[in-house]
Amino acid sequence: MPLIDVNGTQLNYRIDGDGPETVVMAHGLLMDLSMYDAQVAALSAHYRVIRYDHRGQGDSQATREGLDMDTLCEDAAALITALDAGPCHFVGMSMGGFMALRLAARHPDLLRSLTLLDSSAWTEPSRVRLRFHAMRLGAWIFGLKPFIPAMLKLMFGASSLRDPALAGMIDHWRARLATRPKRVLHAVKAVVQRSDASAELANIRCPTLIVVGAEDVLTSPKHAEFMAKTIANATLVQIPAVGHSANMEAPEAVNAALLAHFAAQ
Repeated sequence: MPLIDVNGTQLNYRIDGDGPETVVMAHGLLMDLSMYDAQVAALSAHYRVIRYDHRGQGDSQATREGLDMDTLCEDAAALITALDAGPCHFVGMSMGGFMALRLAARHPDLLRSLTLLDSSAWTEPSRVRLRFHAMRLGAWIFGLKPFIPAMLKLMFGASSLRDPALAGMIDHWRARLATRPKRVLHAVKAVVQRSDASAELANIRCPTLIVVGAEDVLTSPKHAEFMAKTIANATLVQIPAVGHSANMEAPEAVNAALLAHFAAQ
């Protein structure tokens, strides 16, 4: 997959489809652009779909600098401009959503619509920061592998972890996480220490779809409900029996919501 120079870094990206409108997709922490495979399969027949790896993650340039949400926001804006993708339908999952709501508020000309998957405008509470910092310190010493069982319980809902039909997908991410280099822990620190973005929600004017898994323990439905009440033109979809990775746990439901949202604009 190609690399593109934007905003002082190199981002790995992929383009599928050649529809008249463009969808840009930003992944969650510790993941990569492949987390959207099921969405691309459904969307690329109708849209030009661009997905990319955040700086410091996936196959993008390795770095420990510029991993904060403000810089990632400008990375996304530069990518959209460089690939002549605006105004686009922008989709951000978890960390990708933390950044995407800032993008929508600060660069409204670049977005046709916004979708936030299992995300939040709030900062992490102190107890969660302490938990993640302890996990991060342990991972620096022992590697990520000992922490993968705990990470999977955060990434996926309890129902999904018990579902035989999803075992292959979860095993895939168990294996992917085991190969992640320790440098991704710099991104973990940046995400956990992100600032609160609640004040920016009032500046989001594009139609916004907010999707949350009912069993999400990282960004629970109350996060989604707050954003839906605060963003002027927002629609909330809660998906039962899935957790923090709704687009992979219930791809058909998420794909249907995305297609309806895009078509309505």
